[in-house]
Amino acid sequence: MRRLILVKAAINAATLLLLLLPAMVFGQGGEVTPGAPPIEQPLVSEGDFAVSLGSALAVTTTDDEVEAESRLAELGITPRNGWIADYPVTPDILAEVQDAVVDAAASGRLALDKEEAGKRLANVAFDLGLALKPYTPGATYEPTAASCVNYPNPVMVEKSYTDQGVPVVTYYCPPPEYYNLYAWVPYPFWWSDLWFPGFFILNDFHRVIPRHRRVVVITNHFRDVRNNRAFRVDPVERFRGKTFAGIGVSRPKDFLQTGVPRGERTIFNGPSATRMPAGVAPPPSMRGGERVAPVPRGGETIAPAPRGGERISPPSGGGRDRR
Repeated sequence: MRRLILVKAAINAATLLLLLLPAMVFGQGGEVTPGAPPIEQPLVSEGDFAVSLGSALAVTTTDDEVEAESRLAELGITPRNGWIADYPVTPDILAEVQDAVVDAAASGRLALDKEEAGKRLANVAFDLGLALKPYTPGATYEPTAASCVNYPNPVMVEKSYTDQGVPVVTYYCPPPEYYNLYAWVPYPFWWSDLWFPGFFILNDFHRVIPRHRRVVVITNHFRDVRNNRAFRVDPVERFRGKTFAGIGVSRPKDFLQTGVPRGERTIFNGPSATRMPAGVAPPPSMRGGERVAPVPRGGETIAPAPRGGERISPPSGGGRDRR
């Protein structure tokens, strides 16, 4: 009888823990507790990341994005499809840059050993608000079926969308009415000690952010002014390696062609971030500023991940072995 009582007590404790899981990630008022990523991943452009990384690796002292990207590219340090200054750094891009940094150090192109180079890269990411750790190198993975359990608390997530606007990059399943605005990228990664099997990113975005007396643009839309043509970087196709190339790609023929000479620079790395004059107040953040016509889509769920993380099973399609 005593054993039966103990078993029932253990079951009740486990049930209570499961019920409290959302509160462990979200505190009162929907605030994300320390250690868990925010609803929207901090937006860091590849250009800003390249400037900080070039300085950290002691290969450049410039604050010009294109110069920093070009210098890193000379050393073989680029995302897989090259540097695109105004595109956001996402978990898969960070992993690609990490691989390139380690390879550059191992081959002697950097005056640093692999451990030190990797440490400096990690410090840059952390300082920019990206507590990301790429998935284990060499691992393979497959996309999983679409599902989203109510974890974390969907009410808190929806409140963030209503109060703060639609996030560009998020690791949590969007509310059903926003779901079709997003693409799922099935790249697994760690945020601090929480594991995620992928992330959501808007199919289309153009956001203006005031930062350090500059107006920084985060976008996947680019325009060739001379020829009056527009180009879009598709987030999922970027992950698959079937999109436009930026600065430093090793095989440009493997990517979509713009037909514009030096298009990787003139289109995808043109001047967009401008310094604001003294005394001028920065414009308000445009988070959520896109005109959005949400398409309802229900039935998605989020299931808990191993080791305490949030496991988000994506819509079908997407992944492949990237190694």
